[in-house]
Amino acid sequence: MATNTNNSTENKQLFKKSDKIAHFKQDVWSIFTPLAQQLKAANLGQGFMDFPPPDFVIEAAAKAINNRDGHQYSHPKGRPYLKNILAKSYSPLFKRTLDPDSEILPTAGANEGLYAIFSAFLNPGDEVIVIEPFFDQYIANITMNGGVPVYVPLRPQGETNKIMSSRDWKLDVNELRSKLTSKSKIIVFNTPHNPVGKVFSIEEMTEINKLAEEFNLLIISDEVYDRLYYEPDVHERIANLPGAWERTITVGSGGKTFGTTGWRVGWLIGPKNLIGATLSAQTRIVFCVNTPLQEALAISFDLAEKHNYFGNIIEEYTRRREKLMKALTDVGLPYTIPQGSYFILANTAKIKIPEDYPYPEVILQRPRDFKVCYWMAKEIGVVAIPPSEFYCEENAHLAENLIRLAFCKTDKTLDEAAKNLQKLRKYIDDE
Repeated sequence: MATNTNNSTENKQLFKKSDKIAHFKQDVWSIFTPLAQQLKAANLGQGFMDFPPPDFVIEAAAKAINNRDGHQYSHPKGRPYLKNILAKSYSPLFKRTLDPDSEILPTAGANEGLYAIFSAFLNPGDEVIVIEPFFDQYIANITMNGGVPVYVPLRPQGETNKIMSSRDWKLDVNELRSKLTSKSKIIVFNTPHNPVGKVFSIEEMTEINKLAEEFNLLIISDEVYDRLYYEPDVHERIANLPGAWERTITVGSGGKTFGTTGWRVGWLIGPKNLIGATLSAQTRIVFCVNTPLQEALAISFDLAEKHNYFGNIIEEYTRRREKLMKALTDVGLPYTIPQGSYFILANTAKIKIPEDYPYPEVILQRPRDFKVCYWMAKEIGVVAIPPSEFYCEENAHLAENLIRLAFCKTDKTLDEAAKNLQKLRKYIDDE
């Protein structure tokens, strides 16, 4: 019988990756999260909680799962119960009566919501202004939808080798203006900010809003940490500024709000025309968001006030923040005090790591902060994230002496990290 050479192994050709993904490097999460598990190190890396959500949230999920009528497709617009409770919760915060049917859209996590916005509004070659450091998924979401990221970094003011506040990280409005062109379509920024912890002030957002109006930009305000800010700071919303509502989509996250990152339910809030266009895209991306966990999130919001949940998490995370800051102070590492979110940037310029340390190839080709994080995981027993991952290549040097530490962790994890960080003392050069 003749051999079909067209199907033989030697004649098969590997499928070529699309240009949309061919340039992607191995992401930081697939390097450091498995490393933490392998080494059983104190994992302050990826920003997920190593403790369960509150009992009332878990019970809400159980109630939703046990509802025998709640396991089929939802309408692409989302579950009415969730949209209504989001409208009730957020209308006072947006200083307007939100229409749950046309101004709120549940999404399959905040990230899918962002993807749907870019898909709805970007044409090939459109430019998106991204404030650095950024959530790393922004860039793939932009480029896979034909957009071109344009970067403007936050820059720390004053001496970075001392403890400073996240409010000292500033956006240069003139630099921002210099990056705007006739191709500029969208500006995306994050407040409270990951990883800096910055809570943008009214004055700073007013400058952004002025430029957005002048250049007719859509504003994506990533506010997934909107319930997590520390006294005396208060989270303000750019959509509340004069003229901003009509051009702003605000992104929220049930995972960040209730400590349920695996549920993958978020939401978008904005004017009818912007939400409607995003819905058109989302319907073709995921069709609809999973039914029972939309219901569970709605129940959780309904019960949050009864349990004083939002006040309690600020108190609890304030305590965790203080614990990690004390650990860094005790070992002599300067850091940025976050106004919001659950991350701290620490400055590692004083750490002298062995020059001949044996790094794997995936680390050797990356900036200094990758090397410090790998070395710390192996030798100190603490896993951190290298924040150069959140910069473009041109600006990655701005993060080479920084590491990001997450404090959305149990006391056990934070105490272990504090103990292990003491091993850094002999590597710190205070001269």
